[in-house]
Order: sequence, then C-alpha cells, then structure tokens
Amino acid sequence: MKRYEALADEIAASILSGVLRTGDRLPSVRQTSAARTISASTVFKAYYLLEARGLIRARERSGYFVAADPAPRPQPLEASSQPDTQSIAVTVGERVFSILRATMKRDVVPLGSAFPSPSLFPLQRLARVMASTVQKLDPRASVDYLDQGNVPLRRQIALRYLIDGLPVHADEIVITNGAMEALNLCLAAVTQPGDAVVIESPTFYAALQALERRGLQAIEVPTHPREGIELSALAAVLERHRPRACWLMTNFQNPLGSLMPDAKKRELVELLARHETPMIEDDVYAELYFGERRPVPAKAYDRHGLVMHCSSFSKCLAPGYRIGWAAPGRFAQKVARLKLGASLTASVPAEATLCAYLEKAGYDKHLRQLRLVLSTQRDAMLGAIARHFPPGTRATRPDGGYFLWVELGPGIDAIDIHHKALALGITVAPGPIFSLRGDFGHCLRLNYGHPWDARMEAALATLGSLVAAAT
Repeated sequence: MKRYEALADEIAASILSGVLRTGDRLPSVRQTSAARTISASTVFKAYYLLEARGLIRARERSGYFVAADPAPRPQPLEASSQPDTQSIAVTVGERVFSILRATMKRDVVPLGSAFPSPSLFPLQRLARVMASTVQKLDPRASVDYLDQGNVPLRRQIALRYLIDGLPVHADEIVITNGAMEALNLCLAAVTQPGDAVVIESPTFYAALQALERRGLQAIEVPTHPREGIELSALAAVLERHRPRACWLMTNFQNPLGSLMPDAKKRELVELLARHETPMIEDDVYAELYFGERRPVPAKAYDRHGLVMHCSSFSKCLAPGYRIGWAAPGRFAQKVARLKLGASLTASVPAEATLCAYLEKAGYDKHLRQLRLVLSTQRDAMLGAIARHFPPGTRATRPDGGYFLWVELGPGIDAIDIHHKALALGITVAPGPIFSLRGDFGHCLRLNYGHPWDARMEAALATLGSLVAAAT
C-alpha cells in the first residue's frame, strides 16, 4: 500500500468510527505534511482519495471538512428486466457500430468506453519483461505451441484456477487472441446457424454481434441487476425452446455489474446439466472484485464438462496484448481444432511475456492496487450521479468491474442523450445497444475505469444537466 493510501485509510477509519465527525475540519495539507514528515503531494493525494470516496469535502479557501453525507448514492436498481422470451434472429448491425465508433475518439471524456484507462496497467514493466523475454525465445516456440498455446502460460492459468479450488488441467486450456476469440470459438463449437442461444437482458453487445455473425437466434431472459439471470425464467425457456447453448456472465456482468451468488451459480449449473445445455461463461472481470475474495465462476460447480469458461488478461493486466483463453470442458479438443483453423496461434512474444510476468509474482500486487483505484472511482461516480442527476435516477453499485448501469426517468431517450453528450465531448453507452430489440431506451452504461478528476466531475455534471433538461 502506498503512503497516501495508508494515510487515507487511517483518516477514513477515524471518520467511520466517529473520532472525526460531520463538519470537523481536517488538518491543513501543510500541517499534515509537517506532522507526518511526508510530502505535500502525498497529503493531497490522500485527501483527493477521501474526497472521491465521498468522505470529505473541500471548501474554497477553508480547507477540507468531514462530509455531512459521507456517501451520497443514487437510488438502487431493484427490479429484473422483462424481455419477450421469444427466439428471434439477431440483427443489431449498424445500430451498435455507429455508437461504438463514437466512443473510440481520443478527445472525449470516455464514459461510454468499453475499456479502462491504460494508465491503470503496468505497461512499462511489461515492456521491460518483453524485451528480456523475447531475446531468450526459442525460435521453435511458434511451432511447439501451435495447437493450444504456450504450455508454461497455460500452467500459470491452471494454477490460478487451482487457487479457487478448480481442478482445471493445463491440457484443457486453449490460449486465444483475447477473450472475444475464446467466446466465438466456444460458440462455434456448440451451435449451427439457425440454433437458438440464451442471453441475459440486458446483455453485452458483443454477444449480440457474435450471434448475428453466425446466423443464430437469441432468447433474452429476465436478469436481476444484482444477482444475474432469473433461474425460474431460464428453466421455462429451456423447457419451451430447447436452446443449443447459453452465453452468460455470472461475475460483474456487462452492462449491469451484477454478481451471481455462489448458491445461485450452483443451481444454474445443475439446471443446465439436467437439460444437457452447454454454457459459455464470459468471465473477463473476475479479477476486478472489491470484496475479500475473487468470486468463483459457475465452472466451479460443473461436474459434466458443460461450462466453457472464457477470460483474458486484457481487462486486468495487459490491454492490447490480446491474450485470452478458454477452458471448454468436454469441448476442449473441438475448440482447439477450431482455433488452429481460425488463426493458428496467439502472439508468441505476448504469451511468453505474460508468462514471465506471472512467474515473477508481481501480478497480485498490481491487482490489489487496481481494485482499490476502481472501487474508489466507482464511489466517486456514484456520488457525482447523486449530486448532478435528477431525483429518481437509479443506478447499480457493482462489487467489481468498471461499469455502472443507470436508469433515467421514464420518457428519457438515451440515444438522444448520447448524441447531445457527444456534441459536448462526452461519450456514453446508451441502453438500446445492449438489447436484441433495442429495449432500455432510458438507460445508460457508464465507465468508471478512468482516473477521477475535475474533468470527469464536470462531465457528469453536464450529463446530469442534459438528463434534467429532457425530463
């Protein structure tokens, strides 16, 4: 833990225990710097962290004070979605692409981005590891690891499964070009054009795009904003439609941020086993948890090899390296053959670099720091929504990941808000791109994976004004 984080935690404990009370003035930056023999910048960082958490407030020319409301929050989302659970062809096409193109601009406040800030990752250290690793690479490595990827890296991934009690053997793991290739290969392994696949409602738009590319039908199933897909509704769909597969996110679902409880994961896997229905588990955010332990995937309860677990290092360590993997259970050989036919192998230097980094035991330290930053930025964004958005606005409070799902008032057009915000240099992800039928027209997905600063606060204030004007 860095010195400013330790100072912030000490002051936060004093506030939460009542030693420091509402309205109390904190010692000035100069006083704290002198008393603690630390730099003024360290104190500023600690106070900034506390302010982002909503525990203190700055008053112009007066200093910092314990906040009257230490943690302002918008109203929580409580109700599950209510989609039409019919099987229909997927045609999201241009609707998604046109909005995604807008979020890729550099000169905008990236509230609509699908990616966290590159500044959160140890990219310079990874570059140094790559420089030393590539020099030692065996020229035959690209041939030796042609089928399922770098063997030592697969062993490192298997070790992380073992930490959670999952007996996933390295021979089951297939290294891929990011999680999206893993997900698409798993989808191809268990479906044929025209088959139906169960998805959540709302769902990650990339799942819709993947289904559309393969000519598949989709069935949206009601999903709770905290606990994930509704199992009673899923059971009815399995009986009625006999889908070929399910594509689900049980940990910090995109866009809701929902986290399925362990008991529900077990029940989900047992339900799918009774119907012999494979599950493609998209688990790219599991390392970004804010609680005491990493949530286990649904695969932890799989006894029949039906859960095809997919993840990557892109969201938690190395964006741009495009190294993901699948642990596809009974479908491992088929996925490996599809991988070989689709793209041969992942990047050999990137595989070797990540393996070397994991072996040096710096990964978990990086993850601890990353989780602290993301949880702080989540609280800062929730506080800004509470301050700037109209009354009645509801939002999720995820226990991991870096997305919030915001429900605006009835009648608000999220697509219109998207266009108006973009004209002001702010991107958002409007709700309809997360739906088969363009539902959730009054919802937004917001990204808190970027450093919280005055620019972000101002962007939330502007966005709140746009929503208020549309009310």
